Amino acid sequence: MTFINGSIGSFRAAMRIGRGDGVEHCGRAVTTNPGGGGGQPLDLATVESVAAESAGGIKASDATVVLATHDLDRWPFLAAAVESLLAERNRPGHVVICVDQNEELCERVRTTWPQVTTVPNKCGRGASGTRNTGAEQAGTPFIAFLDDDVRIRDGWLPRLLEPFTDPAVVGTGGGMVAGWQAGRPGWFPEEFDWVVGASYRGMPTVRSTVRNVWAENMAVRTEMFHAVGGFRSGFGKVGDRSRPEDTDLCIRMSAHVAGAQWVYVPDAVAEHHVPTERASLSFFLRRNYLEGRGKVEMMRLLGRQENLQDERNYLRRTLPAGVSAGLRTAARRQDLSGLLKAGAIVAGVLAAGVGAVTGMYNA
Repeated sequence: MTFINGSIGSFRAAMRIGRGDGVEHCGRAVTTNPGGGGGQPLDLATVESVAAESAGGIKASDATVVLATHDLDRWPFLAAAVESLLAERNRPGHVVICVDQNEELCERVRTTWPQVTTVPNKCGRGASGTRNTGAEQAGTPFIAFLDDDVRIRDGWLPRLLEPFTDPAVVGTGGGMVAGWQAGRPGWFPEEFDWVVGASYRGMPTVRSTVRNVWAENMAVRTEMFHAVGGFRSGFGKVGDRSRPEDTDLCIRMSAHVAGAQWVYVPDAVAEHHVPTERASLSFFLRRNYLEGRGKVEMMRLLGRQENLQDERNYLRRTLPAGVSAGLRTAARRQDLSGLLKAGAIVAGVLAAGVGAVTGMYNA
């Protein structure tokens, strides 16, 4: 607990050195930080027209689905993702696949699925630029984002869009389940399922207002997404480097619209493929390290828009409860996995703390 409290102190220190600035989107600056600059948040009336048009019920055809991809070696996962989307009874109005820095993959996608729009990434390398390029193709009121290793389940898109009947809602995110290629490791704590892109223990189990959702299963109002410049260029997932570009987007969109809300929709379910190598302790520790470092970088970019209350609650409540549960399981049932899970939680916090300190030092 001492280390946890120390990590919170480091986060607060990082908040004090934050600076608000604009976001660069495909080479052009977009002012998105009213909290750190001199602008004012937009009034909620700017989105009421879309909500009014959808009063009778938002349809799946009101959304464009954007998938970002980059690696030909991931083709089996991309194929499963696209086919699950095309097999859905409630199809989106438009499907866009944006390919990052890979002409061979781009051509193969065009040939395989001529019924979808395929475009190369024209922004900066990485997930943020790829998603932004795909989003520019949208002519619908809403945009949904999926990763290339995510398969949707029945009813995914209508459920993800339902909360937008409330004009205060600027974005939604669906529930994620892990599709373990080699089975779930016995030591892997449920509180850390976010490490492999899945909903974790401690998240809401019913539809709830939240600070942020994940870009692997997300929907946004098109107008508001473009108003803040989309995902922050140069910040996010590039190769093996992971930074919280989706959290950054959610916070900026919330700051841009007075009274804005993000809604977590656990019944809008998608499955995230988890390859064998991501079930290792080394990946677990590296992902936690990158998360800690990335959150510090995000705070510097957001300035006064930053809000890490969710992280503080997670450190103070969810993780200590997980450690206690693991130790009780080990003591009462003589189950070694409980002890291993408790140890993994402590190791994950330590790795994130090292990442946060590294991020502050480098800054």
